[in-house]
Amino acid sequence: MKRTEPPFKTVMLIDDNEIDNFINTKMIEGCNFAGHIYVNSDGKSALEFLKNLERMGSKGIEMLPRIIFLDLNMPGIDGFKFIENFEKALHKDFRKGMKIVVLSSSMNPADAEKAKLTGAISLYISKPLNEAALKSLETV
Repeated sequence: MKRTEPPFKTVMLIDDNEIDNFINTKMIEGCNFAGHIYVNSDGKSALEFLKNLERMGSKGIEMLPRIIFLDLNMPGIDGFKFIENFEKALHKDFRKGMKIVVLSSSMNPADAEKAKLTGAISLYISKPLNEAALKSLETV
């Protein structure tokens, strides 16, 4: 039997690949993982969006994505630079309600190791999202 309420009210995808965003959105919807999905095609726009939510105060906190699925390899601000800016630009109390999950197609073991060393990252998942990966996140 399918649950009626998703485990998360809101999540965010940050990926420059529109096809990956489409596939991952459909997986999140199909698994009833989140009620709302914010999709950003680059780290800069995602960071601006989050800063605007922070400026909104309590109303912004209600709209906060609880999980941010982050691609590492993007032009401009890559995933690691996004995390660095995320930690600098947003207050610690505001950030604590969000978990960052790397969602990458990178086959480079150095990326996975670097991600593990970054305290802001909760989990590293290979693309594309699948039902098992989403299930494992329900307890994050």
